[in-house]
Amino acid sequence: MATRQAQPPGGGHEESPQPELKKAIGPGLLLLFIVGDVLGTGIYALTGQVANKVGGALWIPFLAAFIAAFLTAFSYLELVGKYPRAAGAALYTQKAFGIHFLTFMVAFAVMSSGMTSAGSAARAVGADYLPQVLTWLPDTEVAVIAVAVAMLAVFGAINLRGVSESVWVNVVFTVIELIGLAIIIVMASAALLSGQGDFGRTLEIDTGQQSAFFAVVAGTSLAFFAMVGFEDSVNMAEETTNPKIFPKAMLIGLSIAALIYVTVALLSSAVLPTAELIGDNQQDPGAGALLRVLEAAAPWFPLGIFAAIGVFAVSNSALINMLMASRLVYGMSREGIIPRIFARVARGRRTPWVAIIFTTAIAMCLTAYADVSLLGSTTSLLLLVVFTIVNIAVLVLRRQPVEHEHFKAPTIVPVLGALMCAFLVGPWSGREAQEYEIAVVLLGVGVVLWLISYVGQRLASRRRLSRNDA
Repeated sequence: MATRQAQPPGGGHEESPQPELKKAIGPGLLLLFIVGDVLGTGIYALTGQVANKVGGALWIPFLAAFIAAFLTAFSYLELVGKYPRAAGAALYTQKAFGIHFLTFMVAFAVMSSGMTSAGSAARAVGADYLPQVLTWLPDTEVAVIAVAVAMLAVFGAINLRGVSESVWVNVVFTVIELIGLAIIIVMASAALLSGQGDFGRTLEIDTGQQSAFFAVVAGTSLAFFAMVGFEDSVNMAEETTNPKIFPKAMLIGLSIAALIYVTVALLSSAVLPTAELIGDNQQDPGAGALLRVLEAAAPWFPLGIFAAIGVFAVSNSALINMLMASRLVYGMSREGIIPRIFARVARGRRTPWVAIIFTTAIAMCLTAYADVSLLGSTTSLLLLVVFTIVNIAVLVLRRQPVEHEHFKAPTIVPVLGALMCAFLVGPWSGREAQEYEIAVVLLGVGVVLWLISYVGQRLASRRRLSRNDA
């Protein structure tokens, strides 16, 4: 199946060639990038929320979400091996189907998911985590937005400085968040060994008004947000020292993250009853669950230290999503999906500076949206749709072999991945109607932007034809 490569709005070439992005990400850095991205906000924010959906057996949705992510990861690994360039899912969609509109919408959905994730993470730092460390911060909406915007501005500056600097900041943040999770695991294990808690709770499913199956499905659709992030790394393909390092790094990274998630989920429900994990916050049930687990397991431990660790963990999600989104926009521009100005690369630092400024500005705007959990759920919904398309694309692209060797997933894997991701998109997964409403609004904006881009391309093409005729 031949692909139809979209032509850039400004013509088929740039006025001057742009330098390549800097190749600075080796195997170790890529592994920490994936682990830090998958852990990030999810495990610190979702433990109690998943317990609210399914009860004490909250480890089951995390395990199911890992299986769905693992299946889709195989598809990404095959495609990044065939096409080791930035743009990720958008590039694969264009290669497979050659439909400019579909490619644009996939790219816009991934970019929106990155920006909603970065914006919600930054807002969570300003609203929930930093005030526990800096108690003098005023408890106002203006203060929350100011902290979130300032944090995104700092990360944008690091991103502009260079990919090496950005990835090393991610390494530091990832190590800190791993220390925080190690504290939870050690303290909770010690409490259980001393006779505290009840491991039998880990098999209890609180179904409420629905069957156990759909309670687990609802929990899985929420827990899936914790597993997304592995796909961000493929947008960094042009900055890795060798694309062949992806399979090993991604599979090991996902496995490490899944092991940590399931372990923390098991220990949390064993240490505390479901009602205490969920807490008393009716507006955000489950918020601060890990803090309550630590307080119950080790009441002598300074909770302020763990709150500070949470700041770094959530900030890491914002940093990585900003990295991903800027490279996605850059890659889209390189492929001719959006105007070529977004492919501009700073010659000294070799970073996509226009894409970085653009995506940072959008993330800053999203910090004004108050419902962080709803933004996170919408992120999961958009990515599940994209993952369904990517799993189908890998099968279509089997008809387009490339000359170089690359990883190839067993055929059954993308088939199961597509079915599982598509299933989790439906309303039977326990999603709120507002999630679909926000997704429709975001995609509606994408349609408008596509129309503007399409009209701009047509007008530019006509001007070129007029100049040639003259």
